[in-house]
Order: sequence, then structure tokens, then C-alpha cells
Amino acid sequence: MQEIKISVTVFEYNDISDLPEQERHLMELAVKATDFAYAPYSTFRVGTALLLENGEIITGNNQENMAYPSGLCAERVALFYAASQYPDVAVNTVAITARANDFEIDHPVAPCGACRQVMAETENRSKNKMKLIMMGEKGKVQVVEGVDNILPLMFHEENLKKKK
Repeated sequence: MQEIKISVTVFEYNDISDLPEQERHLMELAVKATDFAYAPYSTFRVGTALLLENGEIITGNNQENMAYPSGLCAERVALFYAASQYPDVAVNTVAITARANDFEIDHPVAPCGACRQVMAETENRSKNKMKLIMMGEKGKVQVVEGVDNILPLMFHEENLKKKK
């Protein structure tokens, strides 16, 4: 047996005001996107904003459904829209935040596993690492360069290819 240690790099800011202007603006759009989330069951509203390589900004929010598997996370709403409208344009930056009706979120909110895998495939397809900016309603903001920093043992396309 061999022990392998995996490490990730996370940059942490005290709050949104410490972010560079472009990243702060993107996060402000993600915050605004939480207003349009459809979250009557969890009351956990997630918003995201994507900055594409061509300068376009796409926002998304979670969309719940009474049949829970039928809903979709904010990140995938935005990523799938971006891929459908700008199929050959890379995603440079993803800002993610959340707010809840019944409590205050004072720590950075990271994407779920399914969203991480979609982000990984998005990076792979465009051959471009994304910057992820994550925050709650207040407090620290965390930034990572590349999905491998939040999904270090990701599923890769070559796992699907059969060898002859």
C-alpha cells in the first residue's frame, strides 16, 4: 500500500469588498440572481454568474421541483445555458453564492458534486481552467483556480473509452 496526499490551493478574502473589481461585479450579479431562484421547498436560494471568454456574462439560479430530482442547481442552469448559446466559448470565471430564508449563511458555498463534475467536463471541453469564486451572504470569500481544486479525484473522459 502507498499513501498519496492530495492538496488543493484556496485563496481566501475577508469579504466581497476585497475582491478585484471584475470579480466583485460578477459576485454581485450572482447575489442578484438569488432573487430569482425558485426554492419554495428548501428556501435555500443559490445564484451564480459566469464570465465567458468573449466577455458575456450568464447568470443562473436554482430551480426546485416538487419531484426533487427534477430540479436543477444554479451552476448547471448557467453552464448548460452558456453551452447551448455559446458552444465554442470557454467559461473563465464562475461566481457562486447562496442565501436562506431561515438562517444566515456566513461561510462560502461550494458547488455540489454533480455541478463539480459538469464544471470539470466544461473545462475539459474548452481546454480552459475556470476560476471559481464562492461566498455565502457575508463573511469570507474563497477562490480556486480550476475545478481540480474542488474535485481532485474527478471522473475523466478516458474512463469511458474501451480499449481494444
